[in-house]
Amino acid sequence: MTVTLRSLETAVPPTILIQPEARDVFAAQPGLTRLGQRLVRTCFDSAAIDTRHTAVAEMSLDFRGPNPVFYDGDSGLLLNPSTKVRNDLFAAEATPLFIEAASKAVAACPDLVAEDITHVVTVSCTGFFNPGPDYKIVRALGLNPSVQRYHLGFMGCYAAFPALRAAKAFCEADPKAVVLVVSVELCSLHVRTSNDPDTIMGSSLFADGAAAAVVTGRELPLTAPALELDHFETVLTPVGEDSMAWNIGDHGFEMVLDTYVPKIIDEHIVEALKPLLDNEPALEGRPYSDIRHWAIHPGGRSILDKVQAKLELSEDQLVPARETLRNFGNMSSATVMFVLKHIMEQPAEQPRETICGMAFGPGLTVETGLFTKVGPPTSVLPEVGQTASAQSASAQEELAILDAEIVPDPTAAPQTAAPQTAAPAGNA
Repeated sequence: MTVTLRSLETAVPPTILIQPEARDVFAAQPGLTRLGQRLVRTCFDSAAIDTRHTAVAEMSLDFRGPNPVFYDGDSGLLLNPSTKVRNDLFAAEATPLFIEAASKAVAACPDLVAEDITHVVTVSCTGFFNPGPDYKIVRALGLNPSVQRYHLGFMGCYAAFPALRAAKAFCEADPKAVVLVVSVELCSLHVRTSNDPDTIMGSSLFADGAAAAVVTGRELPLTAPALELDHFETVLTPVGEDSMAWNIGDHGFEMVLDTYVPKIIDEHIVEALKPLLDNEPALEGRPYSDIRHWAIHPGGRSILDKVQAKLELSEDQLVPARETLRNFGNMSSATVMFVLKHIMEQPAEQPRETICGMAFGPGLTVETGLFTKVGPPTSVLPEVGQTASAQSASAQEELAILDAEIVPDPTAAPQTAAPQTAAPAGNA
């Protein structure tokens, strides 16, 4: 049977971070070393991001309120709340985003109603609460109280693909199944000031967003673009266990995002794609660029650059990923859903068009998926303008210099190891 993603909708919190303004706030924090200040400026400037969204209203430069918890607009200081405070805000702010995205996805299916939903799969790695978001969605949307509920927690940036894979399996097991998949990530809850390169990199990239999809094997008329879920694969690269990680600390969740990650992806992306493409004989031996659409999780500009170069993809094939990064930043698991939505809304040249998707996460884990886009387009998104955040050569050169200062060359002698960085600055 054919399992199809019938609708895909997104939502973001209202507070917008302007990248240069956020850079200046982080660079001005007391306790930063000169190297830390250089890292902040270089990471933020070379991220290829213009705007991001955050659920932390205090992070707006215009916000003023009593008893600030995350950011004191009067003093310009970034504060350092406990993990409990951050997680309490997750429960308060993630819930309406889960409900908004889910409601929009169901409403976008004219031949389905809320009572048709048989399964709910929720995804997040940026907070926990119980009764959880799956429960909140059932109550808010008036779903059948016996709907089957599942939550995928703490998997990281690749988790949307396991969620869609699970939805496909549910539909194949029950032809009447209708699965609602909802991902919400509030990464900005865990930002902090620090001299640590991983922390600085995370602060320059991560943002908040939500995405929801309705998946079913029911035969329904196509009134809008849809995605057939063809095949999924998971691959662990031979190295990278310590290069990307997501841990719980006393003052929020802590990202490990080594600058070796793009190098690891560059070296192993072809092997990681092989199990997926082996399931499509028509693609065997053909250039990767023959696949028209690529839904690549934009973990960062360097990752997209490496994937594009290694697979010899065109600039047009990277537009959905780069535009998502430029406008929204890295929203962890929700991000690749934004990329897929961008592709769904592009004008179709053929009745059926292949999409290859991939996302990366702790481990280093590479999740891949093949999709077929079917049906007429509903809208046309603008092409990337000439002023999009393609970063200057000087910023990229500066980043390379800082990489050399911070991260040791794995082939170099021991005495070339990177100098120790200072501990996180803590409460500013």
